[in-house]
Amino acid sequence: MKTYSHERLAALARDRGMSEEYLRDLRVVSSVLPFKVNEYVADQLIDWSAAPDDPVFRLTFPHRDMLPPDVFENIAALHDSGAPRDVLRKAAADAQELLNPHPGDQLEANVPTLDGRRLDGLQHKYDETLLVFPSQGQTCHAYCGYCFRWAQFVGVAELRQALRSPEDLTGYLANHREVTDVLFTGGDPMIMKTAVLKRWIEPLLDPAMESVRTLRFGTKALSYWPARFTSDADAGDLLRLLERCVAAGRHVAVMAHFSHPRELETPVVRDAITRVRSTGAVIRAQAPLIAHVNDRADAWSRMWQQLVELGVVPYYMFVERDTGARSYFGVPLAEALDIYNNAIRGVSGLARSARGPVMSASPGKVLLDSVTTVAGERVFSLRLLQARDARLVGRQFFARYDPKAEWFDDLRPALGSWFPGQPDPEASQPPQAGDR
Repeated sequence: MKTYSHERLAALARDRGMSEEYLRDLRVVSSVLPFKVNEYVADQLIDWSAAPDDPVFRLTFPHRDMLPPDVFENIAALHDSGAPRDVLRKAAADAQELLNPHPGDQLEANVPTLDGRRLDGLQHKYDETLLVFPSQGQTCHAYCGYCFRWAQFVGVAELRQALRSPEDLTGYLANHREVTDVLFTGGDPMIMKTAVLKRWIEPLLDPAMESVRTLRFGTKALSYWPARFTSDADAGDLLRLLERCVAAGRHVAVMAHFSHPRELETPVVRDAITRVRSTGAVIRAQAPLIAHVNDRADAWSRMWQQLVELGVVPYYMFVERDTGARSYFGVPLAEALDIYNNAIRGVSGLARSARGPVMSASPGKVLLDSVTTVAGERVFSLRLLQARDARLVGRQFFARYDPKAEWFDDLRPALGSWFPGQPDPEASQPPQAGDR
């Protein structure tokens, strides 16, 4: 697999006809945020005749508006003056800190402990679900510009989450039988060779790990490198590993990230989907709603319909998180709700399994149900689909209508409603304290 980043990415853009002005922007932005594409994305997904306005180009290549204007100008001035590499690196690190590298309290509130040690490659936000960041899987076949995991890829050890030992995973699970779902994430776990992936998976098939019922794999491989499941040297081994997990009584969920219907249209991705489904694994599809890429209802309805026809379950339409290039990709919540509702209206019931728009915020997964008027006040009606405190799952609450709000933290309570983060008057007892 040939990949392009840094100067190789600039050379690719130049060879495909991008201007020198754009190449300057590319170098500036990519010195702060991570970018990588591979030959499959470059040759089969991007329509270079439409670049820079092609949606997959916008998804994977830098744009100057991905940085705040003052940050862009500061970094650009350093590039133009030929500043030393260490000066550029320091300026980039300062800029990265401004871009909220770890949203949703994921390092402050989600990291568990084992025998008094922080397990920085695990996250345990919800009782039944444990996220695992295998150290060997903390990159991707290509990067999405919107990725809320961008801090994994910038080469700063303090920002990176990575678990080195499968024994730490099984040791933690042995003490937390409430965990039924283990979600391998990253990066992308499918970047790992199958022999490496086996070292993480096989211990979870042991009868001693019977409390783990579901194995999830958060991956963009079906979109960005479907050959991982078809023609890579160990593709057959990977499919047999998934079959083995199913045979061991585990539900296997491939949590695929499809951001645009074009990612579903090549023969190789359709072959890959067929092969994965033949193992007994279920593929569920999710992605954020992002400006310049999929912020039209017809893009979502077309994608959801194609997914259903291919046997993939539409799962989530997320809201772009408050991190990284959010200022470029963010969509106001009111607009996101309109897009979701118009997209849902355009598909049959089988595609209406997609829930959205959903924010993965600090309190949990917050669903924006509607905009409505109550007692003469226009409000957002919201609901917790998932919560740190399981007793709050399903709780409805109201926020003042704000046409400019793009994220949970932009919202304010309305109508005297309870609001996540406030004391819960309906709670009958305090949440149980754990070691996380």
